[in-house]
Amino acid sequence: MLRDDNGNGGGRPSTPRNVLGERLEVCSISPMTGFFRDGCCNTGREDIGSHTVCAVMTAAFLEFSKSRGNDLSTPKPEFGFRGLKPGDRWCLCAPRWQEALEVGQAPPRGLARHSRRRSGPLLARRSQAPRSGPSLTLLPTR
Repeated sequence: MLRDDNGNGGGRPSTPRNVLGERLEVCSISPMTGFFRDGCCNTGREDIGSHTVCAVMTAAFLEFSKSRGNDLSTPKPEFGFRGLKPGDRWCLCAPRWQEALEVGQAPPRGLARHSRRRSGPLLARRSQAPRSGPSLTLLPTR
């Protein structure tokens, strides 16, 4: 079992939900991602970066992130991090994904893997959102 769904996971909800209101799906276990390193883009009070966006890495986004001081492509063996490459799925901080969106560098994401907790402006209507894929309609929070 990748995550503790019985309510005993350090204050996490018993069943994490995605933005579609369904059970949160695994983003990636290879590489292992998520704030809790359980493969899911779940979050909690201790996750100040809000790692809630499961995105498929693109070369453009990896370069964008590196230019903003967060190099996700360089391996860091001392942390058990092999570095990301295009095609890898990774839980991103919602504000970084939004920043990339605003400059046309946002990677695609799958809503079934995107946590609805603390998702800020990254909300989507069920009728407009594909379960996964490169595009979706975003609705700003008002």
